[in-house]
Amino acid sequence: MSRNSPSHHSSPQLNASLERNISSLLERRRRMAAKASLQDRLAARISDFAGSMIFVYIHILLFGGWILINVGLLPVIRAWDPSLVVLAMVASVEAIFLSTFVLINQNRMAAADAERAELDLQINLLNEHETTKLITLVDAIARQLGVETMADDEVEELKRDVSPETVLDRLEQSSAKR
Repeated sequence: MSRNSPSHHSSPQLNASLERNISSLLERRRRMAAKASLQDRLAARISDFAGSMIFVYIHILLFGGWILINVGLLPVIRAWDPSLVVLAMVASVEAIFLSTFVLINQNRMAAADAERAELDLQINLLNEHETTKLITLVDAIARQLGVETMADDEVEELKRDVSPETVLDRLEQSSAKR
């Protein structure tokens, strides 16, 4: 691959606009994290820990030891749960709480995803509007210069602004027919 190709830049620096956008997004993440409630932060930390290999190793040791001791394979202390009913109850209660913490964390993440999707939609609509204006401007320049293209019929269609409400209405109508 050529060092001067579009996919490889010799300079590791990003352009100023991209740097500003990255900084803005990171600052927003910091503000959102600082604004999160104690319960949300706690649920996120517990979910993060429960999804780690350390959590798995701790459970292998604790539950494995519990089982080995209580079935008599590791007679270091006297068995306290030979039928393993208490272990099953502990594991069930833990599963209830862990799944609740994971759901809380997923709800928080889904809300953040919805905000990002809304931002994406707004940017896409702005981009669509700007592109339409650029097509109109380029078409006007081409007409002024007397340049004819085979795509003149297409250009007229592309110069029309897209109405998000119309698109959403059409999608709703299509979904309702199913």
